[in-house]
Amino acid sequence: METNIRGEKIKITESMKDYVNEKLEKLDKYFDNINEVRANIIVKVNNNHEQRVEITIPLKSYILRSEETQEDFYAAVDKTIDKLERQVRKNKTRLMSKKVKPSYDFNFAEIELPEEKEEKETHKIVKRKTIEVKPMNEEEAILQMELLGHQFFMYKDAETNQPAVVYKRNDGNYGVMESE
Repeated sequence: METNIRGEKIKITESMKDYVNEKLEKLDKYFDNINEVRANIIVKVNNNHEQRVEITIPLKSYILRSEETQEDFYAAVDKTIDKLERQVRKNKTRLMSKKVKPSYDFNFAEIELPEEKEEKETHKIVKRKTIEVKPMNEEEAILQMELLGHQFFMYKDAETNQPAVVYKRNDGNYGVMESE
């Protein structure tokens, strides 16, 4: 995996680069063409001297992204990598689903299926709003939103060619807002 590490208000040392690269190797097993994968890492220092690590891995079909703030740089890297790994594991079932465009970015043999209890727990779209406003279907938009760790995601509906927003509700289900 190729990495691009930069710091804001902090100088990135060789030992910091080596540590990030070593930890990112943990994710290599989840990708098919690891030589084509590029991770962008931004390290920032907040006013209270906390270190924020943001890792973004753009793939052909999806974007994996995670960020964590800790007092220690190394702890922030560890937590960020753990979050990315959880995102891939949590969304394996959706990534393999026939409703979502097949993705060859991931090596599914390395990802264990969730326990039966977790697999039965499905979220569904329970509310739809109409509003005025990247082509994909609802399942792809939900997956992209989950991979980014956001509460909402705007997209262009592939069938209607109209803009729409998918959002996560407080009850854990999803809602979709469409334009007229």
